[in-house]
Amino acid sequence: MRRYLLTPHSLFWRLSMVLVVTAVMTMVLGVGLMGELRRDAQRLSSEARQVLRGYAWEAEQAWLTDGEAGVAAWLDMMRQKETGSIMVVDHEDQSLSGSPLTERERAGLRFQRSLNGMMSFRYGKSMPYIGIPFSGDKDTARLIIQLPPRYRPGTYWPYLENALLIGIPALSALLLGLLLFWRVRGPLRALQDQVLRFKDDAGARLGPPVVARRDEFGELARSFNRMADKVSTMMSTQKQLLNDMSHELRTPLSRLTVALESPMDERALRERLAIELVRMRDLVDDTLALGWQDTPMDGSRLEALSVSALWDLVVENASFESGWDRGRFPCYLSANVVVYGHLNVLAQAFENLVRNAIRHSPQGGTITLAGHREGDNWHLTISDQGPGVPGASLETIFSPFVRLDAARHESGFGLGLSIARRAVTRIGGEMWAENATPGLSIHMRLKAFDVV
Repeated sequence: MRRYLLTPHSLFWRLSMVLVVTAVMTMVLGVGLMGELRRDAQRLSSEARQVLRGYAWEAEQAWLTDGEAGVAAWLDMMRQKETGSIMVVDHEDQSLSGSPLTERERAGLRFQRSLNGMMSFRYGKSMPYIGIPFSGDKDTARLIIQLPPRYRPGTYWPYLENALLIGIPALSALLLGLLLFWRVRGPLRALQDQVLRFKDDAGARLGPPVVARRDEFGELARSFNRMADKVSTMMSTQKQLLNDMSHELRTPLSRLTVALESPMDERALRERLAIELVRMRDLVDDTLALGWQDTPMDGSRLEALSVSALWDLVVENASFESGWDRGRFPCYLSANVVVYGHLNVLAQAFENLVRNAIRHSPQGGTITLAGHREGDNWHLTISDQGPGVPGASLETIFSPFVRLDAARHESGFGLGLSIARRAVTRIGGEMWAENATPGLSIHMRLKAFDVV
């Protein structure tokens, strides 16, 4: 996970970039939108401007028609209609109604706003003064009226502002969530579909669209495919193993059935039963050993092992079992040949190889152990003097229950070489076979341990 976190294609960096861009865009668009809406909220409505222009036209007509008396009469009528201050003044801010302006009215002159200007939200309960020039000459006279409360702009702004402060981030988060969901849903659905399909179809795999991704989803898809390959191989191997084992058990069971139905005396029958039971026990033991070799080996359990000492131990047991003289097991390795391995695992591999070689060796044949250094590994070879195997079967002989009767027709279940290879592979080594002149050579490459 840490390795993918540092790669430029990591999903972490992509999501981080999307979050940063979304946050910046939310701030920029939010500030711009709120500023525009705020300015719009500070302007008078079209209805208010129309009404106030109408008042200015009426005041102008009263001045043009009856002068000060007309303006005074019109102001009396307007004060009954509107509650705020109303003034008609000339270009020197002198009243045109014949009555001098009060101090309050003169204070309003200093803070008058234009009809198309923006109002402030800081007036409180006191309404702003609006100056509206007469149409004839803007420098001659104008109407100054305190804005009627019903036309106060921005009455809805506090609610709209709070809604925007919550709504814009919420909308951005929703859109971001939908985007991330859309981007993540595809590979997750593909993975889910293949996992569900894998229950019934061991060939289910994720395809290139997801596997080709270079982020965590791609790695997850590739890991799933690797796991599916391994599980499929394991299931196929176990199925084949069970089929082969049932076939191998059928033979001794058939012989036991024949023996029980034959007129054999009790002693001969007991001997036959003992032989067949030993064969079945060996078959079960070898099959279990083969299954255990599929479990991974913890690297911390590996230790330095002397190959020559291990060979002496294996030869001692093989010599006792086969009756061979120990001189028929020569070792051409020095005592300083040391490899990394697990004693029981590697001893079992060597024992199976030696037993297999003994089984197929000619009268008076020998089994040798040799090797040489290859970089950080020791290349070991166990060779016999038997008939060898056909070249096309050099890999097949490591499969479970494979016996090449034409070349090696002795007894056995065909599990020894398979167990040996899996044991060597389990500790990180390699094993393969080559024909010698004469016989068969089993090659192993094991990690070398340098003796100080």
